[in-house]
Amino acid sequence: MSKDLKTSIQYIKSVGPKRAEAFNQIGIHTVEDLLYYFPSKHLDRSSILNTVKVAQLVINGYDGEVTLIGKVEDTEIIRYGKKQLFKVQMKDSGGFFECVWFQGIKFFKDLFKVGQAYAVSSKPVITRYGNLQLAHPDFDKLSDSESLEFLNTGKIIPFYRVSKELKSTKLGDISLRRIIHNVVEDYAHLVKETLPKQVIASKNLMDRCTAIKNFHTPEALNKLDEARKRFKCEELFYLQCLNALRRFKQKKKISGIKFNVHAKPLKQFIESLPFRLTEAQLKVLSEIRKDMESDEPMNRLLQGDVGSGKTIVALISILIAVSNGYQVAFMAPTEILADQHFKNLSTYLEKTNFNAALLIGGQKQSIRKTILNGIKNNEINIIIGTHALIEENVNIPRLGFVVIDEQHRFGVAQRSKLISKTKSPDVLIMTATPIPRTLSMTLYGDLDISIIDQMPANRKSIKTVLRSDNQLDKVFSFIEEKANEGEQTFIVYPLVEESEKLDLKDVVSHFEIIKESHLKNIRTGLIHGKMNWREKEKVMESFAAGKFDVLFSTTVIEVGIDIPRATIMVINEAFRFGLSQLHQLRGRVGRNDKQSYCILITREEHLSRMKVKKVDLEFLSNTDLEKYKSQIRLNSMVETNDGFKLAEIDFKLRGPGNIFGTQQSGLPQFKFTNLIEDQDLLVEAKHDAFKLISDDPLLNKGDHKIIKEQIKNTYLEAFNFSHIA
Repeated sequence: MSKDLKTSIQYIKSVGPKRAEAFNQIGIHTVEDLLYYFPSKHLDRSSILNTVKVAQLVINGYDGEVTLIGKVEDTEIIRYGKKQLFKVQMKDSGGFFECVWFQGIKFFKDLFKVGQAYAVSSKPVITRYGNLQLAHPDFDKLSDSESLEFLNTGKIIPFYRVSKELKSTKLGDISLRRIIHNVVEDYAHLVKETLPKQVIASKNLMDRCTAIKNFHTPEALNKLDEARKRFKCEELFYLQCLNALRRFKQKKKISGIKFNVHAKPLKQFIESLPFRLTEAQLKVLSEIRKDMESDEPMNRLLQGDVGSGKTIVALISILIAVSNGYQVAFMAPTEILADQHFKNLSTYLEKTNFNAALLIGGQKQSIRKTILNGIKNNEINIIIGTHALIEENVNIPRLGFVVIDEQHRFGVAQRSKLISKTKSPDVLIMTATPIPRTLSMTLYGDLDISIIDQMPANRKSIKTVLRSDNQLDKVFSFIEEKANEGEQTFIVYPLVEESEKLDLKDVVSHFEIIKESHLKNIRTGLIHGKMNWREKEKVMESFAAGKFDVLFSTTVIEVGIDIPRATIMVINEAFRFGLSQLHQLRGRVGRNDKQSYCILITREEHLSRMKVKKVDLEFLSNTDLEKYKSQIRLNSMVETNDGFKLAEIDFKLRGPGNIFGTQQSGLPQFKFTNLIEDQDLLVEAKHDAFKLISDDPLLNKGDHKIIKEQIKNTYLEAFNFSHIA
């Protein structure tokens, strides 16, 4: 039988139909699939110690994990009172050691047989009886030949994840390694190259066949590193090729709108504003203006920290579009934010001939019908709304400009649906959640990026402090003092109502208690996500009008709410919020020339064990990262108001996939790449891919057809690249 990568897994020696079914359940159907089932880790001889050396380390105060290789000498279950433990006595070249388990004994007692060899890893201790002990270690079973080869020749041994499906067919560590080893030996040479020769040569990469072999059974550790690098570079190269092709399609294949910029009325409008635009705002406006004057569709991401003035930049861009006779769609993630944008923009539009309408869910049918007719007849120039804008019955015949605010709160499909309501509008995407450079290159590699990195001149830096629950009396006294001076406060809670499952404060019950006790002398209001938008709108209007001094809230006020007289933000149970969310909440204050404050309330026990006093990115690679996450977040908030610095810290703390959520953002699922560690590779990949696509956008030159073939086979469903077919 001739060898073929598409051969069913069941025809491989030691597999058969039953095991093939188990492999199928974890996504392995063919020989080719198994070639890419890479080890989760490797055992390297240089990292192995014997019992003598480990004992010396422990005596000298060593506090880390070690790996030992030994054979099972004896096993026993020891009972003490109503409890029991499982002990495995093992021996290596330096002496004896023991492994113990206090839980899962029924499972572990059947795994260890006398004479079997294992690699075990854990933090070692010396017991009071002088024994070297590893509690609940990670372990991997070795065959006699593997153990002998490893110790005598220094061979590197791969370990694979053995899923419960595979285990159910009595397939274990050793047998799975043997099956994969044979497949690599017999089939790896059939793998086709997926990178052009010039890319392989310029990056000094392994070819794909060699990389596969060295990922499974590396000749040396440096070869394993080279194999990993090969697959990282390939992953990032194709990501950036997709971005470059998408950008090419937007810029070259579709004719956009060439807007005429009427400089005189635009200048008059800017001069009529009650404030001066910052240099950063003017720079961004210049970038947007050049895009709009071009006949290529604009696709620009506008980043700016909370309060940096993105909305006024968007409004000036909108005025360019409507003065050319086009309509504008402005989509916001919530009714309350859409309503605020509508009111703010309407105020500025009073001195112009243009008008705006608000389109959101829950409006009366009569009002909605009037608005839809006005849009259809081009009588309404600017339509501001939520996802209601993407409904099929919303016909915007002269749509030429689209603004999407807080873009990460919309799914990819929702954004595309709005943009596709017309042929090729200019698109401005805004976010007040600063995005690390690496992540923006990954998520938005096909967009031009503008950044407002300067705050208005009259803004004072917000003072952020940590306080415990025990200090709330002083916090409430401070709030009352400031209320008597005409300043307002937000008090935020993580829950709407009390929960049996979560031991966290809720806004409803605390509002009732505190307004009758600590804050009985000042006016209070309540808002939360379970209210309908009209109720929320009424509360926010009252707060903005100064009808009450303190607003009790959940995170419903997180994004975009603008109350200039609010100078205090109190966040209860602050340790439960993400860093980005804390920063967004803090951004609700500090919107005037008065000193503003953000007070982070945490529990006394958390405050007393705050060990991390200084936050820097070097520290964040420390093994204690997981242990100190909440402390790092809170201390970061105290140390800086810079959203971009906080975004970098958040990126390290949470990882790229959790910043916005991969499904919402379109962030690819990387198998090999770590966006935090591999930033240099990402930058290089973007440069190489964009240059290649610029020179050959149809991928017809030389061996660029390899790229075309790979995109058609792997990515065509996810991305519309039919123009290169």
